[in-house]
Amino acid sequence: MRTQPSWDPAAYSRFGEQRSRPFADLVAQIRSDEPALVVDLGCGHGPATLTLGELWPNARIVGVDESESMLEAARAMDTGNRVEWVQADLKDWDPASLGQAPDVIITNSTLQWVPGHLNLLPTWMDALAPGGWLAIQVPNNFDAPSHALMRETAATHARANELLAALDLPAVGEPKTYLTFLSRLGATVDAWETVYSHILDPEGESEDPVLDWVSATGLRPVLDILPEGEERDAFTEPYAAALREAYPRSEVGVLFPFRRVFAIAQKNDAS
Repeated sequence: MRTQPSWDPAAYSRFGEQRSRPFADLVAQIRSDEPALVVDLGCGHGPATLTLGELWPNARIVGVDESESMLEAARAMDTGNRVEWVQADLKDWDPASLGQAPDVIITNSTLQWVPGHLNLLPTWMDALAPGGWLAIQVPNNFDAPSHALMRETAATHARANELLAALDLPAVGEPKTYLTFLSRLGATVDAWETVYSHILDPEGESEDPVLDWVSATGLRPVLDILPEGEERDAFTEPYAAALREAYPRSEVGVLFPFRRVFAIAQKNDAS
């Protein structure tokens, strides 16, 4: 049975500026002036969610995440108790628990971990207040060298069967997938993709900045299986070498293209 990977808030924060940009780009397309209730599903360790309180100072803000370690970090960061932090698996989360219809539901870089996530969207759309907004962003870089090399390295490891099973993640959709699906629910939808050209480690402080990046995200299932020591080294050493070849350092740093898919759906006023 697949379990959610463990999460390290400190590791995730290492590239905070690059990781926060898709969230900001997603939220910028939500044209809700005075929402009463805004929900961030998969809020993680909290900094992006806290910006929602700054954007909509009169709104009730709720952040939902399955990871207790991430929520602990979020609560520590939220010194003004601006956000209601809720621990829940998104597959089981009930919008009725909010006690009112949300005006905005955001899920950013989370649904790639949720099997069958398309099946959750009708429930979330139905829960929205009339004219409400559902905003989605998912990474779609699983065919990039960072992830292809991860699978290739896993296939040569002594625990290949376990590692490959852990890396067999739920599929995410193309822009047209979300546009078509959400349109059929009676929403007005805009969907697009963006390839970010991140420059990692311009100061040259890390030998393996791409490994550092994926160690906080896509590589977590592998790190959960392999304990520190020889078993983990047997994976990370050849994988790091392959990443250095695939993502060579340039005069400006290590260029790391990252493709992301976005969708914004507004519920019909009459719904």
